[in-house]
Amino acid sequence: MLAAAGVAVEVVPPRIDEAEVKAALLAEQAPPRDVADALAELKAMRVSRRRPGAYVIGADQVLALDGDLLDKPRDLDEARRQLERMRGRRHMLLSAAVVALDGRPIWRHVGQARLVMRAFSDSFLDDYIARHGDELLETVGAYKLEAGGAELFDRLEGDHFTILGLPLLELLAFLRLHGVCPT
Repeated sequence: MLAAAGVAVEVVPPRIDEAEVKAALLAEQAPPRDVADALAELKAMRVSRRRPGAYVIGADQVLALDGDLLDKPRDLDEARRQLERMRGRRHMLLSAAVVALDGRPIWRHVGQARLVMRAFSDSFLDDYIARHGDELLETVGAYKLEAGGAELFDRLEGDHFTILGLPLLELLAFLRLHGVCPT
């Protein structure tokens, strides 16, 4: 998304165990917003320590449904169960971004979007899973709005980029303010 918006980026994996961090946060009963923010901050900080003088962006997205966080499904059976659970219901996507400089966070934002999945039939679900296959395993909720996932929904409330996984407009405003990208 950043490259498409004209921002030069270098992708550096943070090498963290997200599942372990998420489990610890959930054991402390952290709300979904705090989980997304903490994971984004941890990613930004981990890389920032290795990149002095660079603005480092960490990002994370969580899906909250009835107080539970759904992870990326491990297989198509789990993808089916997630989609069945969300069918006809509202869930929330929280997309966090944290910018770190010299090993300290200097900016953060958590965008929220609410999505209402329509009450589709079992035969539609079978067809949807057959058409999209393993790409459903790449994202929380087993759908990609930008790749056919829109057909699952009745209503979307919130920023498009937040739904895709990054509060892009707010992040671009920060980057312009700090001269990282053109005004």
